[in-house]
Amino acid sequence: MGREARRAQERSERRASRSAARPNRAANKVTTSRSPNEQARSKGSLLKPAWVMDIINELKKVTWPNRQEVGYLSFVVIVVSLIIGTILGIADLGFGWFIENTILR
Repeated sequence: MGREARRAQERSERRASRSAARPNRAANKVTTSRSPNEQARSKGSLLKPAWVMDIINELKKVTWPNRQEVGYLSFVVIVVSLIIGTILGIADLGFGWFIENTILR
């Protein structure tokens, strides 16, 4: 048995022993007709619908770049755009010259 398989087996055994040691919480819960996701999504008001709250919560999880990273990445985008634009411009001039001197003569 490989090391990874052994570790996975040990993890699953630990999880099984932890779940066996815990009391059965599902028996104490009152079942409802709606799932937990539907219950969480039903919150919201007229001014703040649930989808707006979802967007705000997701934006709080985002790792935003700092000012230096924004400047550096903007510089990289501009330089790469200029290089690709130059390559495409030269290719266009070359194909235009080729068409004028071969097909149109």
